[in-house]
Amino acid sequence: QVQLVESGGGLVQAGGSLRLSCAASGRFFSSYHMGWFRQAPGKEREFVAAVNWSDLRKYYADSVKGRFTISRDNAKNTVYLQMNSLKPEDTAVYYCAADKDSPQAAIWDYWGQGTQVTVSS
Repeated sequence: QVQLVESGGGLVQAGGSLRLSCAASGRFFSSYHMGWFRQAPGKEREFVAAVNWSDLRKYYADSVKGRFTISRDNAKNTVYLQMNSLKPEDTAVYYCAADKDSPQAAIWDYWGQGTQVTVSS
């Protein structure tokens, strides 16, 4: 069982930066692939970024490439999402997810509760 708790969300002006953190409890965090997703009001949840268990393979949605960076610290059981050059369209609830099998899983095993990110214009 893996429990995920996101933090770091908030209100920021367009062009600003935020760093989201996702702390994981439970054993074997380092063996899980980790991802970030987001859901804006009235829209479906969408993939943002993912990282494999070893931090060597990373994947990004086209909409965030070059602006967002995913990373992980297995010693701290934490995955991060550094968000730069934020835009109003990045406003959403951001969710952390974990999966045992793939960083590109269709269905992820575990989810956090989410953290709100609001970007003002």
